Amino acid sequence: MISSKTHAILDYLVGLLLIAAPWLLGFADDTAATMVPVVLGASTLVYSLFTNYEYALARIIPYRVHLTIDLVAGIVLLASPWLFGFSDRIYLPHVILGAFEIAAVLLSRKATSTVAKTGPI
Repeated sequence: MISSKTHAILDYLVGLLLIAAPWLLGFADDTAATMVPVVLGASTLVYSLFTNYEYALARIIPYRVHLTIDLVAGIVLLASPWLFGFSDRIYLPHVILGAFEIAAVLLSRKATSTVAKTGPI
């Protein structure tokens, strides 16, 4: 199982990877193929900063709500090539990263450590 502390680290790394993926993998063209991972990556960074877990700036969003948002984001990312009509051009990065995000949620413990629940950073 993935601890909330490890999940927090993964959130920041995956958020940055999602933002950079279009340029790293050569599909940065200002279409939905580019915008979906960039928007999901940026939003992951923002809501991670406000989640009640380790490495957050302000602990406002309950961790279980965070996991639900991660799950929905993973599903959207995985399905985005077909939802937004770019599957004929690029789909594998979206599918792989979306599946990773879903797996991370399913493998994460559903509660944070007592440190994250009781006190500030």
